[in-house]
Amino acid sequence: MSTPPESPQQAALRRRDNAFAVDDPHAVTHDEYMYAGALSFCRRRYARTLEGVDLAVVGVPFDTAVTNRPGCRLGPRAIRAASTNLAWSRAWPSPFDPFERLSVADWGDVWFDHGRPETVPAQIEAALASVLEQGAGVLALGGDHFTTWPSLKAHVAKHGGPLALVQFDAHTDTWPDDGRIDHGTMFYHAIREGLIDPAASIQVGIRTTNDDPMGVQVFDALMVHEQGWRAAAEAIRARVGNRPVYVTVDIDALDPSQAPGTGTPVCGGLFMHQLSQMIRAMQGLDVLGMDVVEVSPPYDNAEITALAGATVALELACLYASGARFAARRP
Repeated sequence: MSTPPESPQQAALRRRDNAFAVDDPHAVTHDEYMYAGALSFCRRRYARTLEGVDLAVVGVPFDTAVTNRPGCRLGPRAIRAASTNLAWSRAWPSPFDPFERLSVADWGDVWFDHGRPETVPAQIEAALASVLEQGAGVLALGGDHFTTWPSLKAHVAKHGGPLALVQFDAHTDTWPDDGRIDHGTMFYHAIREGLIDPAASIQVGIRTTNDDPMGVQVFDALMVHEQGWRAAAEAIRARVGNRPVYVTVDIDALDPSQAPGTGTPVCGGLFMHQLSQMIRAMQGLDVLGMDVVEVSPPYDNAEITALAGATVALELACLYASGARFAARRP
């Protein structure tokens, strides 16, 4: 007997809550409303078991390391909500859909005890290490920028190090301290601990004073505006070469007109088209891990910053899919 055609009522029941209802990691999710349904990053399915998953999106809702305005613990949820605006078609202007090339799952958020802040770094590291051990790459959604430090530790423990670092930011985050949990000092510790190699690392968009970048190349915001995003992209590729690289995007790399909802905004920053073009120009680099941090919804306006964070995260997914390890999947 032939299967009867699907009724409109049956189709309506099927076309909802893809984050939970869809098993196929490459399923098309374009038919779900932008304004309703269970939230996941770009409507990808939720999964804690990551067998066969290439890239896991992981929220890290921690913001007690901030030195100014808090609120980026709410960033992962806001980025996921804003990403529904991007899930209805292929990422533009990418020639490929990263969700067709990669199996991408939303792992949910890291859990930790805010009442015991001294335990949080190790809990974040352990959670991300468990994702990496299952064979998936990590696209982390912060949270404040301190969360990159335990992420780097997990990646170096898995893949070896030190790693190259590409950092888009208003701040170098290499100010010295004596071991505090601070979102302005973690790269000072990462360099001293051998997690990143400053000779293969570059910071783009910087516009705050730090007289000791610890050997990391700085391509500041004035240089981007004066020389253009192409010059910055060339500097990134020349600095990183063929080294395994971790890419971190602090949303305050963007000018406050582009991303008002962040903890430490600095005027004179990058514009969204510059940041997007630089990330696209990095395609083919050996990217091991990525994050987008410092989206603070309480200071956002009309979800501008959340949408910027979601857009950057999608650009990073395209970047990851462009890597050599997925070359065989290219048409």
